[in-house]
Amino acid sequence: SSGINAEYGIVVAVTTIDHIGNGVIDQGQGSVNFPVKYKAIVFRPFKGEVVDAIVREVNKVGIFCEVGPLTCFISRHSIPADMVFNPDMECYQNQDEGIVVQKEDEIRLKIIGTRVDANDIFAVGSLMDDFLGLIS
Repeated sequence: SSGINAEYGIVVAVTTIDHIGNGVIDQGQGSVNFPVKYKAIVFRPFKGEVVDAIVREVNKVGIFCEVGPLTCFISRHSIPADMVFNPDMECYQNQDEGIVVQKEDEIRLKIIGTRVDANDIFAVGSLMDDFLGLIS
């Protein structure tokens, strides 16, 4: 499987395998499926959780970043009002240009929502709180 489970999150590492059951041949595929019981370390983001991320893309609609295996989007409406998009530098910067958030920067954000589909987990974040933003 993809290593993603809506209830448990993203499987980061399998720590122990407790039991491997009898295999069942998948007709027409030539593969064999085995039921396996195991213990694992998982990453499951929660609404309200504060996490550190790496900025991957900056544009006028917001910031796309990665929190480990999690993709997170921060809308421009969830970025402080004193930070504006600079299309020439492809960054968000505050009015006095002292703080600049651009690609490959490390930022701290708050998760305000998550969505799980069959192959991935996505999050929406915010920089609108104390101690969030660029990590110096």
